[in-house]
Amino acid sequence: MNEIYTPDEVAQLFKISKHTVYELIKRGELRAFKVGNKMRIEQNEVNRYKQQMETAPAAKSSTSHSIRLAGSHDFLVEHLVKYTARQGQGLSLQPTYVGSLEGLMMLYRNHCDVAAIHLLDPSSKEYNIPFIKQLFVHEPLTVMRFAAREQGFIVAQGNPKNIKSFHDLTRKDLVFVNRQKGSGTRYLLDYYLAEERINPQDIKGYENEEWTHLSTASLISGGRADVALGIQSATDNLPLDFIPIMKEQFDLVFRWTEQNQTALKQLIELLTRTSFKDSLQNTAGYDVSEFGTIIYEHH
Repeated sequence: MNEIYTPDEVAQLFKISKHTVYELIKRGELRAFKVGNKMRIEQNEVNRYKQQMETAPAAKSSTSHSIRLAGSHDFLVEHLVKYTARQGQGLSLQPTYVGSLEGLMMLYRNHCDVAAIHLLDPSSKEYNIPFIKQLFVHEPLTVMRFAAREQGFIVAQGNPKNIKSFHDLTRKDLVFVNRQKGSGTRYLLDYYLAEERINPQDIKGYENEEWTHLSTASLISGGRADVALGIQSATDNLPLDFIPIMKEQFDLVFRWTEQNQTALKQLIELLTRTSFKDSLQNTAGYDVSEFGTIIYEHH
């Protein structure tokens, strides 16, 4: 039986404070779901996090480079963080999963070094670059294509509610679960609702916000919601089905400073000159054929 823990119980298990548990959940490092307004963590997730901590490499010396990464939660980003740590080259990524828009704003304010984003510009129908050009006029930047991702409806196995379109979201027998404001997935949803002339107030659960793809998927697998907009990989190992809608572009934005240029060069070398791309192959819901392509630079 997959036991369910409260944050207090997890704090006791790992001998850390409850505040630290909530920080881990907020950053997406510990996956949780809500029951009402209370956070809960499944035993499988507790076991996964425990194993991750046991196998994590020891802290590096003062010669190590720490890179602050902020933006969208994505399983390939999680993989990148772990892959970088395993290489033992003194390079580490410190992720903060706050959504694409806030990640880009953190980069603009120089509160991080790399932003992971997928933002659709409604006017041009282009991803990411219009937002970048609008915000960054003088700052030196490099934008690298990370992956193309499938976005679609996450539903219960067998799609018992027969959900096929955005108009179905207004049905009274459906409960929707949303992503937080500022996330690329929320941008995409609101774009489609505007295109289809659907009033968000007609969607039951539109105001229900979650911070990661896995947390939305967990609500559906647990029967607490019927549908969400999300990525295909969130359905892995869960009794869920995925209805694809569109392919979106997910990019990494590097902002160069005197302080971080050595670390960023090392990270780009790691991404493009190692087996990292090979480790991404055959990942459901992703197309990494353009991975590593520099799609925009500003000096």
